[in-house]
Amino acid sequence: MFKRLIFGVFAVAVVGGLLFGSSAMSYLTTSCERVSETVENSIPLEFQIDRARKMVRDLEPEVRRSMHVIAKEEVEVEQLDARIGSSEVKSEKEKSEIMRLQSDLQTGKSVFRYAGRKYTSGEVKQDLSRRFARFKTSDATMASLRDMRDARQRNLDAARQKLAAMMSSQRQLLVEVENLEAQLKLIEVARASSDLQLDDSQLARAKGLMADIRAKLDVAAKLANADTTFHDEILLEGPASVENIAEQVAEYFGGGERSAIAVASYVED
Repeated sequence: MFKRLIFGVFAVAVVGGLLFGSSAMSYLTTSCERVSETVENSIPLEFQIDRARKMVRDLEPEVRRSMHVIAKEEVEVEQLDARIGSSEVKSEKEKSEIMRLQSDLQTGKSVFRYAGRKYTSGEVKQDLSRRFARFKTSDATMASLRDMRDARQRNLDAARQKLAAMMSSQRQLLVEVENLEAQLKLIEVARASSDLQLDDSQLARAKGLMADIRAKLDVAAKLANADTTFHDEILLEGPASVENIAEQVAEYFGGGERSAIAVASYVED
């Protein structure tokens, strides 16, 4: 199966070379790029955001490893500082002893006494020579240790800054991923709102029915409160004359002396 696949690819390449000549590679690479872009554009945004979040979280092991390396280097630099400190104390003591022997020899004496023992000037000179050689070696070694300590301290400071920048970038990328996810949700909500179509025909029919019922109720109320006149009976009396309107008003509001006085007052005026 694998051999067939290789043969097929080789055949396609040969045919493409025969058809397109020297431009075959250009066509092939352009086609591959088009296919790659099409595949990438077909991937859902949710999947791409999850992929970005995973890539950011995958930085965590590298951050942890860097923290471990920095912590180890800090310990070694501290040990180096302690070693240099003890060497400096020892060097000061050796320097003091060398200066003492050198000062004693300058007195010109032939015999010297140290710690209850006598030493000739030759013995003191030999001891001073050995001490001075060791001191120069120790001093050079301590200078190298200081240079080493300073170089490692600079590397440590650079590593700390790099780690701080990495952690800051990781936090920023996580925030950006969250923002992208929030924007995607807003777009989905807006898209859902625009695609949402409500069927309000039933609502319109219900409103029309209620309007019809309300109109019929209004008509029924008007009919119930209206005065009904029957025109199929003989009218025995005509309408009241306007001439006796004052007596009609007095009679309606109670009649009696009060009404007469009111009528009389009206007449007097």
